Amino acid sequence: MLDVTLRVIILCWEFPPRTIGKLAEYVKTLASRLVENKVETCVVTFHDHLTGKSEEPEGVKVWRVANPVRTHSGVLTWVLTLNQEVERAVADLYYGANGHIDVLDAHDWHFIPAAVTLKRALDLPFIFSVESLEDQRSRGVGSILSKSIESIEWLGMYEAEMIVAKSEWMRDEISRIYKVPMVKIRVIPPQSETWIQETLRTYRSAAESAVTR
Repeated sequence: MLDVTLRVIILCWEFPPRTIGKLAEYVKTLASRLVENKVETCVVTFHDHLTGKSEEPEGVKVWRVANPVRTHSGVLTWVLTLNQEVERAVADLYYGANGHIDVLDAHDWHFIPAAVTLKRALDLPFIFSVESLEDQRSRGVGSILSKSIESIEWLGMYEAEMIVAKSEWMRDEISRIYKVPMVKIRVIPPQSETWIQETLRTYRSAAESAVTR
């Protein structure tokens, strides 16, 4: 029996109509399936001009934010300044729900700083859903930018209640690179028969862990 009172906020830097890769459609499908299962779901994401609150035909609530700083020297400053707007949006959702937000699900590294801040400030548990790792995207580069992104990924691995990997190979890479205990990582293949059920179990487990920590 699914918990109809579960409230989830998904953080993702891309969401249709802004599609950079496969992650946008994955999150759209995930959010829609959660709503089908009576989960109140809001996606907080980025868009240059389609800002504000809206609702998808499937019932997914979306809050798009723009970066208040228009010119950047690189992706890192873009991400860090955008995270402030993500924090603001989630805080508004939190207080609008009288503090009844069960879990944040942060996809990839971009909004990990916001997720950690919200965890600390509002006692919100979060899950780090890993799409890819910097070690795979920029193998052997060793640049200051790559090391900075790796440090953000490490922070997410450390602070998250749980980590979701889409395959056993990704689970093993997370454990190898960031020394994460296997017990902290859930392998949930996307669009498998048990995809949504396993995701909901992970959400509830993270929420329960936060209560008892």
